[in-house]
Amino acid sequence: MKIYTKTGDKGTTSLIGGTRVSKAHLRINTYGTVDELNSYIGLLRDQPINESRKDLLKEIQDRLFTIGSHLAMDYEVSKKQLPDLVLTDVTLLENEMDAMDAKLPELRHFVLPGGHQSVSFAHIARTVCRRAERMIVELNGEEEVDDLTVVYMNRLSDFLFVLSRMMAFELNIEEVKWYPRVH
Repeated sequence: MKIYTKTGDKGTTSLIGGTRVSKAHLRINTYGTVDELNSYIGLLRDQPINESRKDLLKEIQDRLFTIGSHLAMDYEVSKKQLPDLVLTDVTLLENEMDAMDAKLPELRHFVLPGGHQSVSFAHIARTVCRRAERMIVELNGEEEVDDLTVVYMNRLSDFLFVLSRMMAFELNIEEVKWYPRVH
């Protein structure tokens, strides 16, 4: 099977259901950003410090594929069955954050991204997640998006922040604290 179809050569693409839209459409940008985030989660999964979290990170990638498929669906045309996002997906992130928080020192400063390459990857994933979340909220103003999608993305960005802190802790790297300049 050839991967190229040439159907997008004029700047359009198909949603699930066959509706053609511009590749610059907010819906396409939104699920493209979720896909970008998924790539960064894969990069995090490949970091040696995350060996014990590989399965969790793969599950997050699976949920992001679920979210992307829903964002790519034209519900007015297609009735295709897609995997669901469920509340336990959110509680999994919350439970993982609680477990990491219990081991981490209390947060007393804002933290700047950096300190170690692996930690920086977590911060990049966090910021891409926040961008995807903002785009999903914007899309929801134009077309209905499942409320749980917004909740999941919000919780995932929090999870990625706590993960960045946990990775720094496990790597014995001092977090880069932000001290605001005072005049």
